[in-house]
Amino acid sequence: GSIWNGLSRLHKDNTGYDLKNLVIGSEGTLGIITAATMKLFSKPKDRSVALIAVGSPKDALRLLSEAKDYFGETISAFELINKMGIQFLKETGLNFKFPLSAIPEWMVLLEIGHPVRFGTEKNINDFFENILSSSLALDGALAENMRQQNDLWAIRENIPEANRRIGSVSSHDISLPLSEVSDFVEQARLEISKLGQFRINCFGHLGDGNLHFNIFPEKGNNREIYNDIRPTVKTVIHDLVHKYGGSVSAEHGIGRLKTNDLIKYSDPIKLKFNSSIKKAMDPNGILNPGVIFETNY
Repeated sequence: GSIWNGLSRLHKDNTGYDLKNLVIGSEGTLGIITAATMKLFSKPKDRSVALIAVGSPKDALRLLSEAKDYFGETISAFELINKMGIQFLKETGLNFKFPLSAIPEWMVLLEIGHPVRFGTEKNINDFFENILSSSLALDGALAENMRQQNDLWAIRENIPEANRRIGSVSSHDISLPLSEVSDFVEQARLEISKLGQFRINCFGHLGDGNLHFNIFPEKGNNREIYNDIRPTVKTVIHDLVHKYGGSVSAEHGIGRLKTNDLIKYSDPIKLKFNSSIKKAMDPNGILNPGVIFETNY
């Protein structure tokens, strides 16, 4: 093999192909990364965190648009949460504090990272009052101190652990164009209901269109009884994602489990180029064999 030093600290460098990002996104199939140059960002001087009840994913997207108009690039998180996620937290006994009087069908966890302290409290309070008065938000809780901020974040951060304890029939890390999120969620729920009785926990990073659309057994059922239908469930969801112009692997990669999905849903020309790059950089097929591609050459 060869050693390539790509530790440049330049902000702009257009001298040929971007090998650095190519290797970073390769899941270890094009090279082994042994060092990295880090870019550090200043910690925000202040932050605001709110849990906001909305009527639907469509309303959550309207809220995102309003928040972008109001706060711009200072939005540091915009997380979609479904009622089922809260029910799972209760069911699994995970410790959390829920600040709203009732559990709504849909919620958004909004965090604003303020670069300066001046006027931040007034800004978030004004925004909060506006969305409540316009009925865009059905209810909401605005954290008044760091402890309450951490309590709100604990709701979102404990959901994956609750999911693990329940045990999913089929889990999906997907991304969609923001304009298609609402229709996808509605259609996916409908299609899954045709397959049987399931519980769906849809949550994720709505700000960038990344959802975790996970399907679970009915309460009291063991997920093993769904083994025969699991491939059908996965296919239904991934086919819909493809139909709406999304990706079946948003942030968790292809690995070994989604190699067939990559072939099924990717552009053939893209696959051809990817395969050529793999053979050029790993001619013996020894780097993470079986990941992304079957290395049988």
